[in-house]
Amino acid sequence: MQRKSVLLDRAQWAEKEEVWKGEFEGNVFGTNVSVIFYTTDEVGRGPKLHTHPYDEVFIVRQGRALFTVGDQQLEATAGQIVFGPANIPHKFINLGPGRLETTDLHVTDKFQQADLE
Repeated sequence: MQRKSVLLDRAQWAEKEEVWKGEFEGNVFGTNVSVIFYTTDEVGRGPKLHTHPYDEVFIVRQGRALFTVGDQQLEATAGQIVFGPANIPHKFINLGPGRLETTDLHVTDKFQQADLE
């Protein structure tokens, strides 16, 4: 079976028109990657500690973030990439000042998350 390319319109994944915030799962398109576009203007805000049974890649598009991955803490700024191995607890927060935007690539066709906080 030959797969075909897919073009997603912003309205198919975005929560709001004016910010990069939303998500899509790869299983809808027959691919093994799912994506979350995360945006917050609130300093100190971010996802709570959790795990996934697959790897995750975080691309910092704008701002500064403090990532906790296992027992490591990594400060990342726009243009940097953080790799989160499968089954390792992780989270991040906006360090500010200003907006934090990340693109989070989940190496799976469907989101699975175990919250730890």
